[in-house]
Amino acid sequence: MQVPETTPATRTETDSLGSVEVPADAYWGVHTKRALENFPISKRPISVYPELVVALASVKQAAARANRDVGVLAPKKAAWIDEACQRIIDGELHEQFVVGVIQGGAGTSTNMNANEVIANLSLEIAGYPKGRYDVIHPIDDVNRSQSTNDTYPTAVKVAMAFSLRTMLVELDQLRIAFSRKGREFHEVLKVGRTQLQDAVPMTLGQEFHGYATTLGEDIDRLRETIKLLGEVNLGATAIGTGITADPGYAASVVEHLSAITELRLETAPDLIEATSDTGVFMTFSSALKRSAIKLSKICNDLRLLSSGPQAGLGEINLPPMQAGSSIMPGKVNPVIPEAVSQVAYAVAGADVTVMMAAESGQLQLNAFEPVIAHSLLQSITWMRQACWTLRVNCVDGITANTDRLEQMVASSVGVITALIPFIGYTEAAKLAKLALATGRPVADLVVEAGLMSRDEVMAQLQPSKLSGIRPITTVIPVQQLHSEPHE
Repeated sequence: MQVPETTPATRTETDSLGSVEVPADAYWGVHTKRALENFPISKRPISVYPELVVALASVKQAAARANRDVGVLAPKKAAWIDEACQRIIDGELHEQFVVGVIQGGAGTSTNMNANEVIANLSLEIAGYPKGRYDVIHPIDDVNRSQSTNDTYPTAVKVAMAFSLRTMLVELDQLRIAFSRKGREFHEVLKVGRTQLQDAVPMTLGQEFHGYATTLGEDIDRLRETIKLLGEVNLGATAIGTGITADPGYAASVVEHLSAITELRLETAPDLIEATSDTGVFMTFSSALKRSAIKLSKICNDLRLLSSGPQAGLGEINLPPMQAGSSIMPGKVNPVIPEAVSQVAYAVAGADVTVMMAAESGQLQLNAFEPVIAHSLLQSITWMRQACWTLRVNCVDGITANTDRLEQMVASSVGVITALIPFIGYTEAAKLAKLALATGRPVADLVVEAGLMSRDEVMAQLQPSKLSGIRPITTVIPVQQLHSEPHE
């Protein structure tokens, strides 16, 4: 009886530390296997950030083309590697990028994981079995003219630029949503507040338009950081001296990477400095934190404005998304703004992590770039999703509680501020105190005091003037309404 052939479950791979068994069908190899054993920390593989996988493949593709151009990699090998990288860029084999996001070695494990997957996919394209590194080698060929110390930070910058562009799309859509609400609520008058106390009137549209404006400012600041991410140290190899790389390699690889990624990339003027410095990540993190904190402030406002529905401000209504309590029937909570604020807290915490990691670098290299990369890529990812859910599940469905708003404006003492140019601050303060004590309308008290006629008062208390939409342009001099001051 003939025994059917079985495919071996593992294959043997060897490095300078010895031999290990890796799954026969795995595209990764010995270096990745050791990283899996050494760093069972986060339980999150680098593939959770697809932009990073695409960026790594883009860097390796650019390197293969540059190495071919300068004549240190055979055109046939370069073509196999190029095709393998393109397939990864197009979405294949991302699940093979398995090393944990938190790792020692300044990103070496991530770089090795990429080298091995690309090498074995290249071998498959060329018609060879996995592990035939005598044909295409993960380091000698895929990692040619490179070091983790220049490929990894370059890939991280490219990944952040990729990820940030998609986040900015969502942030801009959120800005548009707030702007749309600003137009919808254009004529809805309300009481403004400072320090949680009643202030002068405004419109709900102005309030929401302000949210749109502040988000637009953050979009501008974040777009500026993309330019900063464009300075890379590719070609620096180990510490910035370019050892093992052809003199023409650095310029060629950055040119190819720019074409592949469609980003404006340039070689850093000082590769020694660029290899050791992580200042750009702090700048990026700071801009991201600014955006997150301001977004959380907006969410705090939405929660306050919608508080109630009976004993709170109750000025706006957030769309009800889920039951709010396991014990209080009918309770609905502002869960979407709450979730977005928690994202902001995480982004702020990540900024501290980035700062500490940047400060802890020593001499010619910062060994803590993996936690910088993880912190920032997670922050961008969470912010992108937070912007989406805030827009779709909250802002788009907000309505104004117009009856409540009209009632509060009608009883507001703050409207007397609009009459100060006509009756003076001292008289206005007296009447405001009287209105609070008696509950009587400000307009009646001003007219009874003989300070202005009914028509004059009502002309200045129009909603368009109270909110500043139509500013006062013909001020009645205060001294015309008062007796002459004492000598």
